[in-house]
Amino acid sequence: MPQPAHDTSIRSAVSGLPVAFAGVEAAAVRLAGRVVRTPLVASPSLTKHVGQPVHLKLETRQPVGAFKLRGAMNALLALDEAARRRGLVTASTGNHGRAVAYAARQAGVPATVCMSALVPANKVEAVRALGAEVRIVGCSQDDAQAEVERLVSERGLTAIPPFDHPEVIAGQGTIGRELLEDLPDLALILVPLSGGGLAGGIALAVKTLRPDIRVVGVSMQRGAAMAASIAAGRPVDVVEEETLADSLGGGIGLANRFTFPLCRALLDEVVLVTEDEIAAGIRHAAVEQVETVEGAGAVGIAALLAGKVRPAGPTALIVSGGNIDPAAHRRIVNGESA
Repeated sequence: MPQPAHDTSIRSAVSGLPVAFAGVEAAAVRLAGRVVRTPLVASPSLTKHVGQPVHLKLETRQPVGAFKLRGAMNALLALDEAARRRGLVTASTGNHGRAVAYAARQAGVPATVCMSALVPANKVEAVRALGAEVRIVGCSQDDAQAEVERLVSERGLTAIPPFDHPEVIAGQGTIGRELLEDLPDLALILVPLSGGGLAGGIALAVKTLRPDIRVVGVSMQRGAAMAASIAAGRPVDVVEEETLADSLGGGIGLANRFTFPLCRALLDEVVLVTEDEIAAGIRHAAVEQVETVEGAGAVGIAALLAGKVRPAGPTALIVSGGNIDPAAHRRIVNGESA
């Protein structure tokens, strides 16, 4: 049967990318039994709102409360023993650091996590609780990354980047495989978009297996680095701002090698949501789904509620994490200022 022209062009784009689908398949084997195969649950309220079946992929169920464990664990498992023994280091807006700390503890190796002063205190303390050394450096993800590079150079630590790394991307891509297995008639996926490891990995898996499925990246209006970079046609710097979707903050790196090409080639669309819309997404998850969701994890819900994406068939939202400060969550759910 002849392939539609769009499907053929997508398959050609996938074959020319710097990360291969074979990496996702290898990650699925490595991660079996080490991360949670998270549930895909129906959302009656969102289904009613958009007139199409909507499901939520609850990465909040991972042991670290976010999808980041997939990429961090896969990257660690792909290292040789000498690289592991030197100790791990990473920069993080919170969830990746927690994932690296958890994976390192499981492997019995030391980890250092560099974070900026913008990272919420609850996420900093969660990393410390897992036994990692925490370094607070500067006021941006770029500042934290500079400290990582210093530690790699001076102490010989092994870096596990938060997104721009083939094994990290492949680990996140296992979510795409699970979605297609659990919802074969899927037509649309909404993915939180930051550095692009999650969106790029899922899009790589999905577009390889089902090029007809639309994959839409969703980010916040305040400092959306990947969205700005795609619009510019090259990686660009943005000013990092405070936002309810704090896990989506930070730049993608001007020397980005992997996630920018993936997102530029494979995302069908990028949409941005406001702070009020993110808050509405958090409230909706709490009230209608009885789920505690952080701002980054709620952007897909926000986009649907605001009418910024209109599904034409069965839809999956990646609820990427639930690591929100409890007091802030209560204020948002009660309609107060966060």
